[in-house]
This record gives sequence, structure tokens and C-alpha cells, in this order.
Amino acid sequence: MSTATHTLDYQTLQTTPRLLMEAKLKPLQGHRLQPTGFPDLGPARYTLPDGTEMLLVESAQSVANRMELACWDEAAGDLISELRGLPYIRVKKSENGVLTNSILEAHRINSPYILEGQDKSVFDKLKQEAAGLETGPVDIRALARLVLKYDPNAVIHGVFLAKSDLAGGRLRLPRLLSGFIEATDVRPAESGGVKNDRVDPSGDTKQGFGNVPFHRTEFVAKDITAYFNLDLALLRGYGLPEKATKLLIALSLFKIRRFLSAGLRLRTACDLEVIGDLTVTRPEKFSLPDEITLLKESQQLIADCKPFFAAPPITEVEWRPTKKSAKKAEADEKETEEDGGEDE
Repeated sequence: MSTATHTLDYQTLQTTPRLLMEAKLKPLQGHRLQPTGFPDLGPARYTLPDGTEMLLVESAQSVANRMELACWDEAAGDLISELRGLPYIRVKKSENGVLTNSILEAHRINSPYILEGQDKSVFDKLKQEAAGLETGPVDIRALARLVLKYDPNAVIHGVFLAKSDLAGGRLRLPRLLSGFIEATDVRPAESGGVKNDRVDPSGDTKQGFGNVPFHRTEFVAKDITAYFNLDLALLRGYGLPEKATKLLIALSLFKIRRFLSAGLRLRTACDLEVIGDLTVTRPEKFSLPDEITLLKESQQLIADCKPFFAAPPITEVEWRPTKKSAKKAEADEKETEEDGGEDE
């Protein structure tokens, strides 16, 4: 990755509808890769009109989740130190442990663990502050300011507050930042193996005993490319304060940089690395700062945006399930994509 240091050119981005970026990838070792899989579908393969065989390596849903994780320190159970002060919603267990939070949850603020439990404190805050959005067209600017207050990451990655008691379930922010990875000119690489039972090789395989042979399909590809799209026109339409707009841009670009530098071990058999550097394809000749510069920029803007955030920045809610919310949480888990699905 490039080590050149320069500031972010916000002026050029003021007239750009979308910032488009891409990065060439390759397997870290060997040539094979394991793509994302979907229930009842398996690998997402498709053919271009010219006959080129294509493969979806990572979906937009999964890349969004992985870019959110770029900001998270799993060992500390919090945002990375430089980004602390950025608001999010934390879910506590009744026994004072931490259960989850709006950054890690597939549906972000719309998580059933935040809105469907007996503790209605966050739900009531959202309902109160969304007053006035119940009838007529949704005021997207007011909604963006509300979501920014409690979790700016949900503005970046999108959220759908699908609750009838919140403006009739119409409160939705599309993704500002999206990405996906696809492979070009792919060929299957067939292999397999056997799960050996050294005690009873002829045991009942339905019960997990015995030797069990299995088939495995991986792929090789001529090219692997990660694509990213930051919708600046949509962001400008939110009418957020200038510093908040700059924060969302800098944080989005940091997420991309960190994902490419540290988050490309997508699966056990899909560990990738960047060839060269992240390239901007639109606007032409626009130059991206490096990861360290973007992190420092985000850190400064978090401090500058403190008046727009909840105080304290971490809003806590206690998870005490109702019968209804427990069933809904189970249903949401079943609907989540194998590669990490989430709402826009």
C-alpha cells in the first residue's frame, strides 16, 4: 500500500456524484479461492454477454459488515482507540455483561436486541425524536441527523427502522458506502477429502460416526477485483453540518483502507492481498490519502462533531427478552445470509 501522506481534497468531492474505487487482489498463497456461498444456491456464478465466466467472491452485504469490523477492537470490546467518541448503541445483559452493539449487529440500530426487548429506552428515544415524521413524505434530512446522533456508522452503511410504531416503518437510509468483490475468467478447482473415524470407520454417519468422504469446489481466476462506491450525492442530500459530512467521507475511506490492509482473510480458504494500491476511477486523477492520514482525520472530526452526537456517545440498553422479541430474534438469525447479511 502507498505510504504517501496528504490531506483529503474535500473541495473536489463537493461536485462529484460518486467516488468510485477499485483494487486488484490475488490469493495470498497459491491460486485457489473459496467464494462466498448462499443458502440453496452455493457460489454465485454468472456469465457475461461475451462468454466470460464470472464469480461473486464477496457480496455487498458481507463487505459492509467487514468494513464495520475495520473500526472494531475485538479484544477491547470497543471501537479502536482512535475512533472512541464515535457514538453507537451497546446492549447489556441483565447480569451486567455486554451482549452486542449496533456496530456488530447485522441490522444495526434496527437490531431486535436494541428495539424488541423489555427495555424500551432506545425505542422511546427514537420515537420521540422522530416525532413529525409519522405522516407525509419522510424528512430524510431529519432522519439522517437522528441516526448520526446515535450511530454514524448506520448512516454510512444504511439502516431500515422497520417498526410500525416508528413513522409506520418507513424510516430508511440507503447505503452511502458499498462494495463487492468479483473474479473474472474463473474455472472450478475440484478437490475433496475424508473425515476419518479412527475408532469405528464403518459407524453410523448420520450420527457423526464413521469415515465420511466429502467433495469441495474452489475456484481459480484470471483477475480478482474489489470495487467500492461512496455516494456523495446522497450524502449531500442529507444536509448534515459540514464537519459531519467530512467525517462520514473520511471514515468511509478509512474503512476501505483498513479492510484492504487487514480484513481480506474472508474465509479459511479465501485469504487475499492487494496488488499495488487502491485506485480511484472516478473522478479522474483524484488521490486518496493513506490509512494513517485518514484515521487521524477521522479522529479530529469526531472531536469536532461532538455537539451532533449523543452524550454520552455510547447509549446503553439492557436486553431482557419478551416472548415476542425472542421469537423475532430467532427468525432474524435464520434469515441472515451465510456470508453475513444486513439491511440497507
